[in-house]
Amino acid sequence: MSRVSLQNPIASLEQLAETPSRKDGISEQLEDDLRSFGCELIQSAGILLNLPQVAMATAQVLFQRFFYLASLKDFGIIEIGMGALFLSAKVEESFVRMTYLITVYDHLLRRIQQQSTHTPLDAFSQRAYSLKSMVTTSEMQILKRLGFNVHVQLPYGTMINYLRILGLEEHDTVPKKAWNYLNDALRTHVYTNYTMPTIACGAIWLACRDQQVKLPTTPGGEWWLLFDAQPSEFQNVAAHIQRLYHRKLDRQQLLSHLSDTEATLRNS
Repeated sequence: MSRVSLQNPIASLEQLAETPSRKDGISEQLEDDLRSFGCELIQSAGILLNLPQVAMATAQVLFQRFFYLASLKDFGIIEIGMGALFLSAKVEESFVRMTYLITVYDHLLRRIQQQSTHTPLDAFSQRAYSLKSMVTTSEMQILKRLGFNVHVQLPYGTMINYLRILGLEEHDTVPKKAWNYLNDALRTHVYTNYTMPTIACGAIWLACRDQQVKLPTTPGGEWWLLFDAQPSEFQNVAAHIQRLYHRKLDRQQLLSHLSDTEATLRNS
């Protein structure tokens, strides 16, 4: 009898070296930009829908996992983002009405395309019907590609426990900074490439470095030894997070990708 691990699945070296999108000729830079932008849209939609952070985070992790098993040439970030958010709301027991979901995504899509004036989505229009169809189809695609393994372990609780052990739980700025770094990390691939202790240590290390807080050295060695983490790995996590703040998205490339979704909606 097979068992489902409660640990997050980690992408293999082969998947990291050559994703389905890169096999289809999509550059690494464009793939990273599309993944990041897709997660940003999930977060924006979740906020507008008043969903808890755990549901938005779960959706972003599922979104990232999906594109290690499918190509951006075959699936768009809008439909997979909607499907991931709709699915994660069920997984995290945070019900969201599909009508609200497609209305929010329609609003975000039109805003991206800089349509300054547009009428709200008519729930009985062909466009609404097409968006609903996208949600149900993409939800099933996610379940199929992930083998119905939609368990997502998040590092927030782990990080709080580590801060408590390090005596930083009540610090004025470090916990909030580290929490924000965990949220920003969702727009990168670290949640599919590293363990939760490593991600938590990366956020803590980056927050302490920013705030010039010296991490304690334990009698038995360095602080990270308490949490079974390696400096090379959690510093890589921190580097991926920092890259977000220095990267400029290619708007034209993103709009070109989104235009495929828009064309599907118009022609359906």
